[in-house]
Amino acid sequence: GVMPFVALLLLQRRPVTGRTLLVTSSSCPGHSLCRSNVQEQTRRQVALLNATAQDLFSLYLKCQGEPFSSESDELCNSSGVFFPAFRVNRTSERKEVMVAMYKLFAFLNASLGNITRDQEELNPTAKELLDQLHNTTKTTRGLISNLTCLLCKDYNIFQVHVSYGESSKGKRAFKKKQQGCQVLRKYVQVIAQAARILLPHLTP
Repeated sequence: GVMPFVALLLLQRRPVTGRTLLVTSSSCPGHSLCRSNVQEQTRRQVALLNATAQDLFSLYLKCQGEPFSSESDELCNSSGVFFPAFRVNRTSERKEVMVAMYKLFAFLNASLGNITRDQEELNPTAKELLDQLHNTTKTTRGLISNLTCLLCKDYNIFQVHVSYGESSKGKRAFKKKQQGCQVLRKYVQVIAQAARILLPHLTP
């Protein structure tokens, strides 16, 4: 499967780098991984994540209460949180863009796991927020699956080094809330950039 290594790395306490196996064999199985509409599906997934990111961040802040609702600029400053470097642009080669996207969304999937676990503990009755977190995770996992297929089919890439952020497990409630808002704020910024860069590369 695509995600078992990511799940394992959720247990880490500090930023780490790992090699995520995109497929379980020693080489790419070729076209059998891909649906016929994989590029269009990938476009829609990136567009959906971009369209819903700000709403997810706003709802997250609302559910954390004070002081997050009124002091988000200070408390959610993302400069202090790890996020994978994203150094591609519209002139980058398609292969480079696809690898960078895989790293980004593998990191995001792990981070969403952390945030969802914390919110289930801290805000178990916040159904709308939990539903949005679960839906975003579902879309992200589908996107990772499609990126896996495209990297294998087009470039025979089946291993990618991925860096993962610090787990919030064992931290105080305030720190869990803060780490979540820092990651989600950075996500809003990066997903907009990712959509601008990736979507032209997926045009039929």
